[in-house]
Amino acid sequence: MDYQVGDIVKLKKQHPCGSKEWEILRVGMDFRLKCMGCGHQIMVARKLVEKNTKELKKKEE
Repeated sequence: MDYQVGDIVKLKKQHPCGSKEWEILRVGMDFRLKCMGCGHQIMVARKLVEKNTKELKKKEE
């Protein structure tokens, strides 16, 4: 998959706040993701994001 800043990723497991959707803020070897539910930000390895992605919504231009 082609991940870009601003895309929304739906992951298999949900965040404790209940949301499964994350916005991509940074792309590289690690991703910085922001929870769409509560706004919490995390850094995750690219491999984990690729493995756990269920759906990818491209940002609207």
